[in-house]
This record gives sequence, structure tokens and C-alpha cells, in this order.
Amino acid sequence: MKLLDWLLKSAGFRKERPALFSSSQDSGEETEMWLFAGLGNPGDKYRKNRHNVGFMVVDGIAASYSGFGSFRSKFEGQLAEGKIKNRKVVLLKPQTYMNLSGQSVLKAAHFYKITPDRIVVFHDEADLPPGEIRVKIGGGNAGHNGLKSVQASLGTPDFWRVRIGIGRPPKGGDVSNYVLNDFSAQDREWLENTLEKMIKQVPDILSGNPGLYAKNLKPVNNTAKKNDGETDEKKDRNDGV
Repeated sequence: MKLLDWLLKSAGFRKERPALFSSSQDSGEETEMWLFAGLGNPGDKYRKNRHNVGFMVVDGIAASYSGFGSFRSKFEGQLAEGKIKNRKVVLLKPQTYMNLSGQSVLKAAHFYKITPDRIVVFHDEADLPPGEIRVKIGGGNAGHNGLKSVQASLGTPDFWRVRIGIGRPPKGGDVSNYVLNDFSAQDREWLENTLEKMIKQVPDILSGNPGLYAKNLKPVNNTAKKNDGETDEKKDRNDGV
């Protein structure tokens, strides 16, 4: 099954089609609330940028699982509430631009009393091959300005990060320009496959072991060489606004 067409339509790629998942998937007892924050920049200018893949994931989750209402403006972001596997989940797309993403994340976390260990940030990662997913809690920010802001605002690095590989530009290319450009036509196939798998497996995050998420997401290419759950940090980089 292809990635939800609603998401692709919202990113300007494809027509709308019904959501992939229904309420029949929801089961289990209700537990704590989680905050899923996708990082990106607001506005049509940035909608299809590589830097906005975090927004794409959150949009896809909202469209694919029953119970999420429309996004509304709150906490300097776009927010939707719903349930996945009967767990309460808040979806957030900060509208402060990437550099100030943490302001929105902090306000939402404070309002809902969500601790950092139940905050999951979805973001682009130029130091990973396209389509490769890594999940970790804590660590540095590898120069990612959105992560820098979230870490500074929360006052701790100990939140979950879902790192979505977008690859790097050709040798000598500028990383800042690369992440702020749209996904190319060649990117579309791996992007669709990656987002579809990420959205389908998102209940793994709520399993009590969010690291299980990456283990159940098989790489969509053959370039990945490291194990899931990587903890080492790549060299710092400056990759956009």
C-alpha cells in the first residue's frame, strides 16, 4: 500500500484518499500522554523542503489514525490531539521557524504536564543516508538548530529523537541550501516508502520502549552500515534556519 495520499496532497505531491488506519487498531488500556513534535518551517515556501520532513510525519500520523481532530493554532504551533493504541497523543508542528522550535515544544509540554521522556521529536538528519531511521534519547544536537532550541528550552537533552535520514548534497555542496530545498523527483520513492513505514509503525513508540521503533523499521536502501539505536554523535554542522 502506498503512503497516504492525504499527506502527499498536503505536501503538493498527490490527490486525497481515505486514511490508512481505522479505530479498529486501537486497543489496550489508556496510560500517560505523549507529545510528538515534528520540526520544520511554516508556510508554503518551505512545505516540501527536506528540512520539513518532521512536519510531514506528524501530518501523516494525524491523517492516518482515527480520533485526531483538525490542527489548531496553540502554543506558537499547530496542534492536534488524539489517541493511538488508546494512548493520548498530542501532535505539534511549531510555527516559530526552526531556530525557535523549542519555545512551542516547551509551552505544550508544560500545559499537558508531559515530561521529556515522553516527548518525541521527528527531524531531518543529513548525517544519515536517505530513508534511514535512528531513534535515541539524549545526546547532542549535531548542529541541528531545531534540536538546539528544543534542548535549550526544555533544559535537558533527555527527550526522544527520531532521526530521519535525508543524506548530504554532492561533494562541495552547501548543507544549508540542501536542507532548505525541496525533495527532488529522485527522492520521492524512498520518501514515500519511509514515511509510510514510519506512520504505520508509530505505535511502537508507545510500547514502553521507543527504541523498538527503529528496530522495526527496515532500511529502505542498502547504504545503511550502522546498527539501529546509534548513540555516537556526528560532527557538528550548521544546516539551516
